[in-house]
Amino acid sequence: MTWAAGVVRPAEQADLPAVARWDAEIFGADAWSTALLTPLLAGELTSGELTVAVDPDGALLGYAVLSAVGADAELQRIAVLPVARRRGIAGLLLAAGRDRVRRAGATRVLLEVRADNAAALALYAAEGFVEIGRRPRYYRDGAAALILEHPVSGPDVTMEA
Repeated sequence: MTWAAGVVRPAEQADLPAVARWDAEIFGADAWSTALLTPLLAGELTSGELTVAVDPDGALLGYAVLSAVGADAELQRIAVLPVARRRGIAGLLLAAGRDRVRRAGATRVLLEVRADNAAALALYAAEGFVEIGRRPRYYRDGAAALILEHPVSGPDVTMEA
C-alpha cells in the first residue's frame, strides 16, 4: 500500500535493527528482541508477520505484527514512531493487516491493549474495534488489558511486495 509519504510493506531483514530499537524505546520492559522479530520476516501468518511503514527514503515510521489461525487473527504489536504520529500511519498498518488476514481466511481481528492507553484506545475505537473482555494484571507492571475485536471485511488493499 502506498501513500504520498511512503509505503506499507512486508518487513525485510534490513528493517529489523530499527524495529528492535524502536520496540525497546516504545515498549520498554515488554519489548521484543531481534531474536523474536526475525522469524516474523518469513510471512507465515500462523506464527506472525511483520509489516512496516516507511517514508520515501526507506526510514521506519511504524510497524505491526499480525497472526492468523483459522477464523481468528491477532494484532500482536503495532507502533508508530513519535515523530510520525497523527498522520494516519497506524490506520494504514491496520488496514493492510486486516486485508492480509482476511485473504488468509480470518473473519475477525483480536487484540489486547493497556486499559490506561488512551491514545491507542481512541485509535481502535475510530477503527471500529469493540471491547469484548478484560485481563486483570496482564502487563508486567500490573496494568490491565482490554480485549478488543474487529470483524474483517472490506475491499482489498495492496501492500508493496
